[in-house]
Amino acid sequence: MKTTVIAYLLSLCLLPVLSYGQQPGKQPNVVIIMADDLDSRQLSCYGGKNLKTSNIDQLAGEGLQFNNIYASHATCVPTRASLFTGLYPIRHGSYQNHKPVYPNIKSIGHYLADLGYKVGLTGKDHSTKPASSFPFDIIKGFQPNCVSSNDEYDLAGIEKYMTAGDKPFCLFVMSINPHMPWDQGDPTEFDAEKLILPPNLVDTKETRAQFRKYLAEVRRLDNQVGDLMQLIKKNKQEENTIFIFLGEQGPQFAGGKWTCWDYGQKSSMIVRWPGVIKAKTITAAIVQYEDITPTLIDIAGGKPIAALDGQSFLPVLKGTSKLARNYAYGMYNNIPEGPAYPSRSIRSNQYKLILNLSPEKTYGIKWYNTPGDLGVWQSWKEKANSDQAANVLVKRVTNRPAIEFYDVLKDPYELHNLAGNDGYQKTISAFKTELEKWMKAQGDEGAAVDVPFNHK
Repeated sequence: MKTTVIAYLLSLCLLPVLSYGQQPGKQPNVVIIMADDLDSRQLSCYGGKNLKTSNIDQLAGEGLQFNNIYASHATCVPTRASLFTGLYPIRHGSYQNHKPVYPNIKSIGHYLADLGYKVGLTGKDHSTKPASSFPFDIIKGFQPNCVSSNDEYDLAGIEKYMTAGDKPFCLFVMSINPHMPWDQGDPTEFDAEKLILPPNLVDTKETRAQFRKYLAEVRRLDNQVGDLMQLIKKNKQEENTIFIFLGEQGPQFAGGKWTCWDYGQKSSMIVRWPGVIKAKTITAAIVQYEDITPTLIDIAGGKPIAALDGQSFLPVLKGTSKLARNYAYGMYNNIPEGPAYPSRSIRSNQYKLILNLSPEKTYGIKWYNTPGDLGVWQSWKEKANSDQAANVLVKRVTNRPAIEFYDVLKDPYELHNLAGNDGYQKTISAFKTELEKWMKAQGDEGAAVDVPFNHK
């Protein structure tokens, strides 16, 4: 696309320059651990009641917890491409799940290498193609296959990478937990009958059985975070290492991953930076995954790259600003997960607007009707035949209006659409104008881009 070519040429013109005050050799190390399909509201530091995520809670107690971080496309490959490139999906090219980025796109691997870093990755790596766009040092340690029934990991290679050489490092640890299949950990820790289910899920025996297995993998994730924290401590690298936890996008329950609702887009981020970030702090600043690469460049001493969509939130980390951006933008294209069903969204701290661009169609995901769903969706449909509340939740997923508008402070699970309320029409119009402005700037043609693509 023309905009992508321009972005690439602009980025080539930018030389690595240390900002004033940056001392060579004093750049901090960075360790980022990212979850896979995490319902961030299950973390106890984010208000979860079903389990105590003690290690992630400890991290929050030692750092800054972001309560408003969002994925712009609630699927794995687009979210990770946005994390690595600092570009929104339309501009990096991965605007449908498993669609690769455009050729010649640059990423954090290039930007930090130009600033003297080595940049490594261990674990889930299917969003790092082509290799020319994602020049990571690939490290053995974590499981790379997100649908594997083996999530075992070894820290030896990671430790060697963190302690070898004289360069500062940025290491991405990409966990596969709690991605399906939910067959790791010990689900007997949880009593299915006592679980507190999110209110957007239909309460069935099958839902509770699988949610219990899901939580067992959240427990595994928390253990991984704890082991990495201990490894950093063991090697006396805590003082000069920024440790970041990321939740990715929402879970593979209906209405989560693969949607523009907060159950899909709303994420989590906790940042520990000794001597810079005040411990046990929380921010309401809105950030997106596209903002992380610009922030890492800023931390490393690089100049802002105008061609990127994201913007540095370093002032929020340092406590000199409470604001990062006014809105979080989102998009969803359903192919290849199901028939075309494009949506776009915009969110402030209080309100969320979703435009469903093909409301006459029925939304569907191939994974809802396969053995991999483990009977959850089928149990929802069966209950909907005799239960009005269940019927409403099922229809909410499959048949959506052209416009959805929510007060997410009062209605965090977006169950009460305010689009028909006369008192919100002015706000809806303003949000729609802002969303369409963003789409135009991105070169987003809306429904026209939700078409099949060549996987090769």
